[in-house]
Amino acid sequence: MLERLRSIVERNDTPGGRRFDLFIQLLIVVSVVSFSIETLPDIGDATRGWLRALDTVILVTFTVEYLLRVSLAKNKLGFIFSFFGLIDLIAIVPFLLFTGVDMRSARACRLLRLFKLVRYSSALRRYHLALKLAKDELVIFISSTLLVLYLAATGIYYFEHQAQPDTFSSVFHSLWWAVVTVTTVGYGDSVPVTTGGRVFTFVVLMVGLGVVAMPAGLVASALGEARRLEREEREAGNES
Repeated sequence: MLERLRSIVERNDTPGGRRFDLFIQLLIVVSVVSFSIETLPDIGDATRGWLRALDTVILVTFTVEYLLRVSLAKNKLGFIFSFFGLIDLIAIVPFLLFTGVDMRSARACRLLRLFKLVRYSSALRRYHLALKLAKDELVIFISSTLLVLYLAATGIYYFEHQAQPDTFSSVFHSLWWAVVTVTTVGYGDSVPVTTGGRVFTFVVLMVGLGVVAMPAGLVASALGEARRLEREEREAGNES
C-alpha cells in the first residue's frame, strides 16, 4: 500500500502519478484565477465567500499533499530542506500564518503557489538545474554588476552634482540613474546636462549592453549542459 501511494505521489511515469500531477497543476491554475477574480471591484460578497471557500479547499489539499510527500520520503529531512520541499512549503506556510486575517498581502501570497509548477515542468526543472550549474558565474556577475552600479553612480555624481544639485544630490540619489542607465531602460527622469556627464553616460550605456547580455549567455550555456546531463541520465536509466 505504501509503495502504491509512493508511486502516485512521487512518480510521474505511472498512470496514477500522471493523474495526481495533473490534478495538482489544475488546482494551482484555479488558485491563481480565483485570486485574479477576487481583485475585481464589483463582485458581490457571495462570490467572494465562494472564492475564499474554494481557496480554503485548495490550501487544505496542498497541505495534505505536502504532509504526504514528507511522510513518504525516505529521507524526510532531506526532502524538507530540498529545493522542491521548500517550494511545497512556501506554497502553504504564508496562508497558514495569515489564517483568519483579511489582508491584501496575505491574499497576494497565493501567487507563491506558482512556484509549485516547477516540480511538474521538465523545462522549468532544467532551468533550475542550469542555475545551479552556473551559480558561481552568476555570483561573479551579480557582484560585478553591483560594482558597476556604484561606480556609475559615483561618476555621474562627480559630473552632474554642481549642475543639478537637486537631482544628483548624493551618490545614493544617483544610484537610480545608474540602475536605469546600466540596464539600458533610460526612463529619462534624470538626464545629464554637462558635456562630461553625457560622455560618461555613453560609456555607461556601452558597459550596460554587456551587462544585460552576459547573464543570457551564461544561462544559455548552462541550459545546454543541463540538457546534456538529462539526456545522459535518461540513457543510463534506459540501459539499466
